[in-house]
Amino acid sequence: MSDRFAQVVFSGGGLRCFWHGGWMEAVTAARPAPAPDRVTGVSGGALSAAAWLAGQEEWLFERFARALRRTDSNVTWDDLDDDDGRSPHQRVYEAIVEDVIDADAQVRIAEGPAFQISVSTTGDGAGATLKALAAGTIYQMEQVVAPTPRPRLSSYAGVEQRLIDARRAARDGTLPDLIRMAATVPPAFRPDDWDGEPVYDGGMVDKAPLPDPDAGRTLALLTKRFASLPDDDHVDYVQPSAPVLDGSKLDFTDPDLLREAWDQGHRDGEAWLRDRADRTTKEEN
Repeated sequence: MSDRFAQVVFSGGGLRCFWHGGWMEAVTAARPAPAPDRVTGVSGGALSAAAWLAGQEEWLFERFARALRRTDSNVTWDDLDDDDGRSPHQRVYEAIVEDVIDADAQVRIAEGPAFQISVSTTGDGAGATLKALAAGTIYQMEQVVAPTPRPRLSSYAGVEQRLIDARRAARDGTLPDLIRMAATVPPAFRPDDWDGEPVYDGGMVDKAPLPDPDAGRTLALLTKRFASLPDDDHVDYVQPSAPVLDGSKLDFTDPDLLREAWDQGHRDGEAWLRDRADRTTKEEN
C-alpha cells in the first residue's frame, strides 16, 4: 500500500482542531512526515495547517493554552458592542495567530507546498452579515438532520466558497489576517474584507475542502465523526474514534480541553498506523 499523499486537508472544528496536532505527532513519530504537493485548511483547520507547515504545532499548543488560562469568559452580547466590535474569542484568536504565524513562520510557509485556505463569502452585495447568519443557521440545521463534511444547503442563503492562495498571503505578510478571517463565525466574530469581499468561516460550505487543482491521493483529517462520508475515490477520510470535545469546541476558558483533543488525536493516530500495518500485511499475504 502506497504511503504517498499528494494532498492533505485540515478540516475545521474550533478547539477540536488540536486533534490534528496529536494525530500528526503520533504518525510522524513512526514514519516520515507527509510531504504533500498541496495543502488546504478551513476555519480552525487553516491555523492547524499553517502551524504544521511552519513546524509550529507545539508552540501553537503552548500559546493557546496560555491564552485560555487568562480568559475567564466567553462571548456575551455586551462584548459585541465594544469599540472595535470584536468578541473575546476574536481578540484572543487574533493575538495567538499573530504570535504563532510570525514572520519566520510565514517565510517557511511561502517556501513550502501549495497552500490554500477556504473561506465563504456573500460577495460584495448588501446584507452580507444577514446572509451569513442565515447560511450558518441552515448549516447547523443540516448538521443535525444529515451531518456531512460537505454541506449542501447553506449555498441557498447566497454564500460561496473561495480558495485563497495562502503562500501568496505569506509572501505579502498578510497570512495571519487571512487565518483569522477564515474562522469568522457571526455574530461572535466580526467579518472583515479580503479582496473587497466580506469573508466568513468556510466550513459552512465545505468542511473538508479539496485543493484546486485537485489531483492525486488525498488525506483528509476531520475533527468530528460523520455517519456517511463523500464518495471520493481518491480521498482517505480520517475521523476521530469518538466525539472530540463534544459541545465545548468554542470554550476559550479551559486549557485542559486542548490536551484532551491532542491526546485523543495521538491515540487515533496510533490506531491509524496499526490499521494500515494490518492492511499492508493482508495485502502482502
